[in-house]
This record gives sequence, C-alpha cells and structure tokens, in this order.
Amino acid sequence: MKTYTLNEVTDELIGKIGTQERDLFEYELQMELIGKAIRDTRKERNLTQEELGKLIGVQKAQISRIENNTSNVTMDTLMRVFTALKAKVKLQIELPNISVSVEQ
Repeated sequence: MKTYTLNEVTDELIGKIGTQERDLFEYELQMELIGKAIRDTRKERNLTQEELGKLIGVQKAQISRIENNTSNVTMDTLMRVFTALKAKVKLQIELPNISVSVEQ
C-alpha cells in the first residue's frame, strides 16, 4: 500500500500552492479561523452577540455573520470588533516596491 503525505493529498485534492483553487481554499480557511477566534474571545469575555454588536454599532445578526463567514465583512467592521475585544492587531502589506506594517 502506498502512503501519501498531507501535502501530497492537499495538492491533489485542493490544488498546488499558488493556484487559484488553493489560494481560495487558504483564504476561506483563514476567514473561518478569524470568525472562530472572534466567537471564542467574545464568549471568554462573557459577551453575547447582541452585546458585542451594541459595542461596535451593529445588529446581533451582523456579529453572527462575522463569526460564521467573515468573508463578507468590511475591514472597518473587523477592526471595530477587534478593538471591542481588546485584541492586538498587526497588519502587514507587502508590495513589490513597498512594505507597510500597521499595529493597533
């Protein structure tokens, strides 16, 4: 029986690194992890979705959408959520001729 590494299986089923399919998969995975981190942190701080929503000026339904599918949220809303949860945020952008780093 032939065995395969996780990387080999991932490349075969999802696509190789750098392909559009793999990039989309990686992006969606990161967004899911961000949503889970927001939900877990909110619960650790004993906040309901409604309470967090009031802190940042959105409805409970918007918090639910952020926690379950962060791909449809603006950067401004995410930053307000992170601020309300007292999260340290580091944003790094790298372009061919410039690199920008922002911390909050």
